[in-house]
Amino acid sequence: MNRLELVAPCHFGLEAVLKREIIDLGYEIIKVEDGRITFEGDAEAICRANVFLRTTERVMISVGRFRATSFEELFEKTKALEWEKFIPKDAKFWVTKATSIKSKLFSTSDIQKIVKKAIVDRLKNKYNIEWFEESGNEYPIRVFFNKDEVTIALDTTGESLHRRGYRRLTSKAPITETLASALIMLTPWKGDRILLDPFCGSGTFPIEAAMIAANIAPGMNRNFTAEKWTNLIPKKEWYEVINEANDLVNLNIKTDIQGSDIDANVVRAARENAAMAGVEKLIHFQQKPVNVVSHSKKYGFIITNPPYGERIEEKKNLPELYAQIGDLYKKLDSWSAYIITAYDKTENDMGLCATKNRKIYNGTMKTYLYQFEGPKPPKRENKSN
Repeated sequence: MNRLELVAPCHFGLEAVLKREIIDLGYEIIKVEDGRITFEGDAEAICRANVFLRTTERVMISVGRFRATSFEELFEKTKALEWEKFIPKDAKFWVTKATSIKSKLFSTSDIQKIVKKAIVDRLKNKYNIEWFEESGNEYPIRVFFNKDEVTIALDTTGESLHRRGYRRLTSKAPITETLASALIMLTPWKGDRILLDPFCGSGTFPIEAAMIAANIAPGMNRNFTAEKWTNLIPKKEWYEVINEANDLVNLNIKTDIQGSDIDANVVRAARENAAMAGVEKLIHFQQKPVNVVSHSKKYGFIITNPPYGERIEEKKNLPELYAQIGDLYKKLDSWSAYIITAYDKTENDMGLCATKNRKIYNGTMKTYLYQFEGPKPPKRENKSN
C-alpha cells in the first residue's frame, strides 16, 4: 500500500499526548487540529496504530479533504475521490457518522445521504454495475465538517478503541480507558513510581497504569474492522504486529499501584476487570473511604476522577468530600495530585491552590484537570552490575 494520510481523533485538550504517542511509534505528523491528529503511514501503520495507541478513539484512512458550502459541491467533490482504490465491488459501505462544526452544511443526515449517493455513483461507473449487493466486508465511512472544510475517511477500527475488552463491569460514572490513559501520560508518573486512586470505581486508572507499566498494548486482545480488508492490508501485517506486542509485554515488574473505593461491590468489579486485563498482580485494590486512605512513602501520585455531583442530591456532599481529598493530599509528604472533575469549587473546598489546571472535554462535558505538583524525587545513583 502506498503512503496514506491516517487520522486519529482524541479528547479535546489532549492532542499533545496523542501526538507524542504517534511520534514514538515512528510516524510523521502531518497536521494537528482540535481533537484530531493526522499522520502519514502505510498498511503496517494502520495495524500498529490500532494495536498500540492508548489515547485515540479510532484510526481512519483519509480518502479526501476539500471545501464544500453546498450539497451539490459536496456531491461532486466526493464523487471525484478515488473510492475504487479502497472499496471493492462486493463491499458493504455506509456513512456511519457525520459531524458538522461551524459549517454552512449542518444537517448530518443529509450529509450522510449525499456522500453515500456520490460514492455509489462513482463506483457504478468504475465497476460498470447498476446494483451493489453489499454482501462482502464492511467499510464504514465517517465525514467531518469544520468551518466548511470536509474530511472523508474510512474507519479501520470499528468499535471505539476505548473498548479494550477488560471492562465488563463498570461503576456509575466511569471514565473511558482512552481518557484515563491520556491523563496518566500527561503526568510525570512512570511505572516504577507510586500511583493511588482513592475513587477507583471500576478500576480504570489503576488498570491503565498497570498496562502502561507492563508495556501491554491496549489493542492486542481485540478485533478491528480492517482485519478483513485484505484488498488493503495483508493478513500477515496483523499477525506481525500482534507478535510485536506480545514480545514487548513484561509482567515481571515491581509496581505500587493502588485503588480504593468506599463501595465494596465497585472494588470487587475493579478486581475482576484487572484480572480480565491480566494485571491483577500489579494492583492492590481495597475498600475504604477517602478519609482513611494513607501511604507511608514519598513522591507518589494521586490520579483520580472523584464524584462531582452529577445528581442534585449528591451536590450537598461535595464540600465535605473535597475537603477530605484536600486533607489526604496534605498528609502525603512530597506527593503530586492530578484530579479531573467538573466541580467548580475544587480548590476552595480542598483548601489548596492548584499549580495549574487544564480544560479537558470528557465527551461533551467540560471538566478541568487540577494539577498539584509536588517536588521531584532525588536522582538515583547508577549501580553497575
